[in-house]
Amino acid sequence: MEPVSADDVGALRRFNRYFTRRIGVLDDHYLGQDRPLGEARLLFEIGNGASLRELRGRLGLDAGYLSRMVRALEAQGLVRVSVHAGDTRLRLAELTPAGRTEVEEQNRRADRLVEGLLGGLDERQRGDLTAAVAVAERLLRLAAITVEVVDGASRDARDCLAGYAADIDERFPEGFDPGALVRPAEVSGNSGAFLVAYEEGQPVGCGALRGLEPGVGEIRHVWVRPAARRLGLARRILTGLEREALTRGYDVVRLDTHAVLTEAQAMYRTCGYREIPRYDDNVYAAHWFEKRLNPRGT
Repeated sequence: MEPVSADDVGALRRFNRYFTRRIGVLDDHYLGQDRPLGEARLLFEIGNGASLRELRGRLGLDAGYLSRMVRALEAQGLVRVSVHAGDTRLRLAELTPAGRTEVEEQNRRADRLVEGLLGGLDERQRGDLTAAVAVAERLLRLAAITVEVVDGASRDARDCLAGYAADIDERFPEGFDPGALVRPAEVSGNSGAFLVAYEEGQPVGCGALRGLEPGVGEIRHVWVRPAARRLGLARRILTGLEREALTRGYDVVRLDTHAVLTEAQAMYRTCGYREIPRYDDNVYAAHWFEKRLNPRGT
């Protein structure tokens, strides 16, 4: 990870302090209702129903703290908790009619608060602010995503590969045979690596590295779920695979891509890959790329 300047840290903290005060996060009666932000947000997230496990991952809450809040809302008649019919280990939370009424009122009040904030700006300024918020959200999401090395045979790895295969099967005119996916042994241990990107505990992307020949590795299946695209995550996965290649003694990495994946081709070129002649017999490939890695940065 690159060093973070004190100025950058200070700027984000100042914004955080201003914004949380401005929207009333510190008030025990958030939006003028009879509860703090934590409970109000939990009601919103429960929405049409969610498991406590899902809520923990989504909100990043300690299991005990979440359970106490749910019990409090349940005692107030706003939430109903039941056991999942298909999995007795899962507890499901859903809003009661009173809970739905409160969330509707919460949404109305939140809309009025935001309208009041934006009302002091002209149309151009509101557009600037909306664009800035979109950029901030994208970058904060990317910053919060972690990329981890996992076993190539793990459930998360196989789930990501299944998502990748289904995605490109729709995009490739000739379809895609899942039998062409990398095998777990190729992308585990000393010979390779499998990376999975996680957002709020859920796998949202992947990439694989395997050995081709001495000193040469091959990058395969760089993929991001649709909901996590346009964040810059594919580049982070690609960079992570290059780091893994260096640790395994690969000075060169190669990859190929299909003709329809023009966005992937553009990314590889931007990231320093140059097009080379065919090096494999992949029936789905139309372009082949190579990058020489330099651990000394010279």
